[in-house]
Amino acid sequence: MTLGEVIGVAKRCMLSFGTPAALLWVPAMASAADTGGHLTADHFAIAPGGYTPMAPTPGKGMPVDAGLTFQAQYSPTGIEALWMHDHIVLWILIAVCVFVAGLLLWVIARYNKHANPVPTKTSHNTLLEVIWTGIPVLILLVVFVPSMKLLAHQYKSPPANALTVKATGNQWYWSYSYPDNGGFEVTSNILPPEEAKKRGEPVQLAADNRMVVPVGEAIRMQTFGADVIHSFAVPSLWFKLDAVPGRINEKVLTINEPGVYYGQCSELCGARHGYMPIVVEALPRPQFNAWVMTHSGAKIDGAPKTADVPKAADAKPAEAAAPAAAASGV
Repeated sequence: MTLGEVIGVAKRCMLSFGTPAALLWVPAMASAADTGGHLTADHFAIAPGGYTPMAPTPGKGMPVDAGLTFQAQYSPTGIEALWMHDHIVLWILIAVCVFVAGLLLWVIARYNKHANPVPTKTSHNTLLEVIWTGIPVLILLVVFVPSMKLLAHQYKSPPANALTVKATGNQWYWSYSYPDNGGFEVTSNILPPEEAKKRGEPVQLAADNRMVVPVGEAIRMQTFGADVIHSFAVPSLWFKLDAVPGRINEKVLTINEPGVYYGQCSELCGARHGYMPIVVEALPRPQFNAWVMTHSGAKIDGAPKTADVPKAADAKPAEAAAPAAAASGV
């Protein structure tokens, strides 16, 4: 496609979608000049109305077969929490279990009635009591400091310019509204097993419509329960926030990498509680803008925002399907 053809398409976009939508073509037109006047497939991806759901990456953002620990993490708090678990808490647990098991075996062997027929009459041992009180206190302090830092990071207030997304739990489906982009709403129902397999998505976790957000930006995630208590939870993003009727809960969400991330309602909310999957799709800002413009009444909320995402050097490394038709919300 030549630049002349691109400009013609852009004009038609202005007539069909209005000026804000047509502005999404500007980056593509500029980059086309660097490629000899031709657009690549990447350029087409940012066209209004050209949104195509991202294919999930096997093993990323979803449970894996024979998994023994947490899912790989793709948010700043998730990376921090997984590092804390793998490098602090897990080793303390192993050390305590080995020590207690060894101590128990030693007591059984050393102080049984055959090896020690005359039991000691000692009732107190000051040194021993100081040790068994002091060591647990030190262990708790070692865990306490990073735990409080992690809690503070998880419940840090979103920045003023964060994009707002409101997730509403219904019996039994999710709906997502975008107040900053015209207030349009997306309803998300579970996909039948056959359709999920056809799309290459995990059964029982796939949904017909996803919650789409920009990658690398702070999201003001709000949750609300339309009827009973639900819970918005995505394990690979280390994110869980209850959706309670009569109040709005809020927490910041930042996703480090583009991808598709799966979760479920994690609060028992009724007969179809197990059929409320959550699918979050994180896209670069231009593709997110293109997705926004596919919805009636939507608008682009200003320029791309920036988030407080840790630099790569600062981030610590992260180490039963039942057939169901799509939930109708009845």
